[in-house]
Amino acid sequence: MGEYQMDAVLSAVADPTRRAILDRLLLSDARVTEVASAFPISLNSTSKHIKVLERAELVQRTVRGRDHVLSLRGEGLAEAVAWMQRYREFWEQRLAALEAFVLQDDPGRADGAGDPGSSDGAGRDDEGAAQADDGGPR
Repeated sequence: MGEYQMDAVLSAVADPTRRAILDRLLLSDARVTEVASAFPISLNSTSKHIKVLERAELVQRTVRGRDHVLSLRGEGLAEAVAWMQRYREFWEQRLAALEAFVLQDDPGRADGAGDPGSSDGAGRDDEGAAQADDGGPR
């Protein structure tokens, strides 16, 4: 997929109406008028959204007599998802490294316990002795 095509796909799926059209076509092929009836916008507006999806090669229109039938073309989405997946893997690796660093620094933090000098929330210090709350700064 070329850079222009990737831009077209990402731009097309950026709009909630176009995503809803793709969701509808995921179920089955549909006539343009059938797709348009699901939205509170004019047939002309829906048609413009469909043209954006066609230019992005996410939807294919077939003319059958007087009916214009739309079908989903998933190849463009698959390529965009593959591109995004690289960044997901990047961030998952970074977050895993950060988690390992934090846990290495303080092994008790995995369950929220073991923070030195912290109160257990019941007004007791780490040795179990009651703490006085004089209302002053800590």
